[in-house]
Amino acid sequence: MTRPSPSQPPAGAAAPPSPPDVDVSVLVPVLDEAGTVLDLARRVRDAIVPLGLSYEIIFVDDGSRDATCERVREARALDPQVKLVRLRRNFGKAAALTAGFDIASGRLVVTLDGDLQDDPDEIPRMLETLERGGFDLVSGWKHERKDPLSKTLPSLLFNWATRKLAQVDLHDFNCGFKVYRREVLEEVPIYGELHRYIPVLASRRGFSVGELAVRHHPRRHGISKYGWDRFYKGLLDLLTVLFITKYTRRPLHLFGALGLIGLGSGLLINLYLAVRWFLGESLSNRPLLLLGSLLMLIGLQVLMTGLLAEMMTHKTFRRSDSYSVKELLD
Repeated sequence: MTRPSPSQPPAGAAAPPSPPDVDVSVLVPVLDEAGTVLDLARRVRDAIVPLGLSYEIIFVDDGSRDATCERVREARALDPQVKLVRLRRNFGKAAALTAGFDIASGRLVVTLDGDLQDDPDEIPRMLETLERGGFDLVSGWKHERKDPLSKTLPSLLFNWATRKLAQVDLHDFNCGFKVYRREVLEEVPIYGELHRYIPVLASRRGFSVGELAVRHHPRRHGISKYGWDRFYKGLLDLLTVLFITKYTRRPLHLFGALGLIGLGSGLLINLYLAVRWFLGESLSNRPLLLLGSLLMLIGLQVLMTGLLAEMMTHKTFRRSDSYSVKELLD
């Protein structure tokens, strides 16, 4: 008998999630997008209905101060498949996505921004690419981006750095237009601002990640929430992703290596100075002695930090975190 793998192992774990209620959940985080909500809901519906798939459209209001919620309620009056999650304040895009993922009941989940720069008419192509390509996640690529240079230039630098460091062959990590299989979202947690790195996190878990060039439109309503601060924050988040995907379950490999380098360097320096001292040279005016001792001390502290991290990892370790099962023949 062939069955899909559960997201958690049977022993000591929560019960598997219930079967999906609909085929496609479309998740749209919005912040002050009153001018686009009604049109966006209509275009999403028009794109999915011809496919013969059941659907739901989930708007997550991340602390809007305009009439966004009222527009969503109007959209729901026109289409009962429209849902609203209203957050108490602005928690950030990652939190808004998580809130939507928590209530999404679709077998597939589509995310797109609420400013209509992402084209809802591309949803059928995204779904087709996912199914025909056998991917677990397909990310959009704004090949001809309709944004000012102040947005496109830092985005190019950011995507180049991410592609090289994370070794995931995507052109546009910042694109919010993505489609996921449900299993990806059950295994890849996001927090902070790590939403743009879901493809990296998914790839490190063994999921298949693809990309599709999509149409992009200039902004016609509202104001952009993009700033240069996203560039350096994104690089810091990338370092976080690289660390948690490589060393979360083996922290001593990182701290131990750094500690041994410091400890070894200090030891070599002090051995050299010991030989000079035995040859009758005074060390009272040699700052190298201080450097060697300092390197040994720092190296030992870093090494002990790694050992403490290993103890914490052993205490909190869950077997299901160390693997991801695609299929189980029982």
